[in-house]
Amino acid sequence: MELALYIAMIIICVMLIALVVLQARTAGMSNNASSSIYHTRRGLEKTMHQATIVLAAIFLLLALITSLPIFGSAV
Repeated sequence: MELALYIAMIIICVMLIALVVLQARTAGMSNNASSSIYHTRRGLEKTMHQATIVLAAIFLLLALITSLPIFGSAV
């Protein structure tokens, strides 16, 4: 059980890093010489933003669960 949680954390962490890097890359590419214009997220950009929030929440919950005393080393 403990090993499965750690593997899930690693997989979610890698996915979260990939989503953040992809968002940072597309944000710089969509800049059209005026950065003061409000930009709404649509399509894939909106889906990636929502997926990032969901994965961050899942990662936080898994981190809190694995930090419980029952998942510590037996000392």
